[in-house]
Amino acid sequence: MTNPISRRTVLRGLGTAMALPWLEAMVPGKLLAAGLDGPAGSPLRMGFFYVPNGVHMPNWTPDGNCLCDLPEILQPLTPHINELLVMSGLAQDNGFAKGDGPGDHARSLASFLTGAHPKKTDGANIRNGISVDQVAAQKVGHKTKLPSLELGLERGAQAGNCDSGYSCAYSSNISWASETMPLAKEINPRAAFDRLFASNNADPASKAARYKASILDYVLEDAARLKTRVGVSDNRKLDEYFNAVREIERRLAGVEKGGDATSEVPDYPRPTGVPRDFQEHARLMLDMVALAFQADITRITTFMLANEGSNRPYPMIGVTDGHHDLSHHQNDPKKQAKISQINTFHMEQFAYLVSKLKAMPEGNGSVLDHSMLVYGSGIGDGNRHNHNDLPVLLVGRANGTIETGRHVRYPKNTPLNNLYLEMLDRMGAPVETLGDSSGRLPGLTG
Repeated sequence: MTNPISRRTVLRGLGTAMALPWLEAMVPGKLLAAGLDGPAGSPLRMGFFYVPNGVHMPNWTPDGNCLCDLPEILQPLTPHINELLVMSGLAQDNGFAKGDGPGDHARSLASFLTGAHPKKTDGANIRNGISVDQVAAQKVGHKTKLPSLELGLERGAQAGNCDSGYSCAYSSNISWASETMPLAKEINPRAAFDRLFASNNADPASKAARYKASILDYVLEDAARLKTRVGVSDNRKLDEYFNAVREIERRLAGVEKGGDATSEVPDYPRPTGVPRDFQEHARLMLDMVALAFQADITRITTFMLANEGSNRPYPMIGVTDGHHDLSHHQNDPKKQAKISQINTFHMEQFAYLVSKLKAMPEGNGSVLDHSMLVYGSGIGDGNRHNHNDLPVLLVGRANGTIETGRHVRYPKNTPLNNLYLEMLDRMGAPVETLGDSSGRLPGLTG
C-alpha cells in the first residue's frame, strides 16, 4: 500500500467522531511485509488500577520466583499467567505518617501514583504531587483525542474531612495534574462513552439526537467508504469493533431504562445514574478502557475500583460486612477469609479487562502486548496500615520490553516510583525523578 490510512482517521456523523482500531492499512506495505508495526503502527499504553484497604497478603504473594501456582487472589489471572509480573518489596514511603498522625487511607491513595506526602488539611489548601499518569499525559497526551482517561466506580467528594483531618480530595482521586489539582474520575458509563465518541464541537441538539439511535447509524457513510479501501482482515476487525460498540450501547440502554441489558436504545434524555449491580458497572467501565485503547482515543488511564477507605459491602459474593471494617481483621481468620473474597472479586473484574485486551489483535500481537497495566494498592495489610511490601503487579509486555511470567522480589522499601520512571521511559516521556524515586527499577527485562 503506497498511501496508508492515517492512524488518526475518524468516522464522522451527527455530533460523533469515532476513532478506529489499528488496521493493517495504517502500516506502510514494506513494514507490514517485514512484520513490523512502524511509526504508524501499535502505540504503547499505560494504565493504573487501584483497590482500597490493602489485600490479604498471604493469599496474594507467590511462592518463589516463578508463577507456577498462583495464590488465591491472583487466580483469576491464571489464563494470563505468562503476561504477569508480580513485584514484591515495593513501597510508597510517603504514605506513612511522618509526624502527621492518623490518615493512612488518604495518604495511601494520594501517594500511590505521586510518591509525594500530601499536606494534612481538610480545607482548600490541599497539596500533593503530580501523578505518573499526568506526567505521561503532559508529554504524549497530544497524540490522542483524550490525553488521559480517569474512571472509577464510587463517587467521591472534592472537599470536606474524609480521613482524620485529610481532605476528601485525597481519598477520592488517584490522578493529580499538579500539586494542587486532582482530576476527578468519571463513574457514569454513559458519560464516559460520550467522552470517547462525541465530537468536540458537537452542538446540544446533535448530542440529544444521538441518545435515540446508535452512534454507528451516524457514521454509516464514512464507514462504508472506509471498508472499500481496506482488505478482508481489516474489514473483519472493523466489524468486530463496531459490534463491540453496539453491544456497549445495548447494555447502557438496559441500565438506563432500569431494566435488563436487552432493552433498545432509550428514546428520552440522557439519565445520570449508574448500574446498581457492581459487576455490571465495573465491566461497562472497563469496556470503555478497552475501546479507548483499541481505538487509540487515549493511551493513558487510571481506574479506581473504590475510593480509599471504602466500606462498601459485597453481598453479591456473600460478604455483607463493610470492606474497611473487615480490613481491620485483628488476625481473625473469618474476617481474613472475607477480605480474600473481596480481593479475588476485584481481581476478577481486572482479569475481565485483561482478557478483552488480549483478544484484540494489533500489529504483531495484541493490544495487551502493547500495554503496561499496573494493579495494586497503597496499603499492604489493611490491619497494619503499612505502606511497604505493597501488593503490586504489572500486566503486559510493553512492546516486548518487559519480561513477564515472573515474580520478582526487590529489596525492602524499594520506591514504587522507580517502576514509574521505567514506564515513563517506555512511553517516551522520561523524567529524572518523580516523588521519592531513587533511580530506575532493575529486573524488568529479566
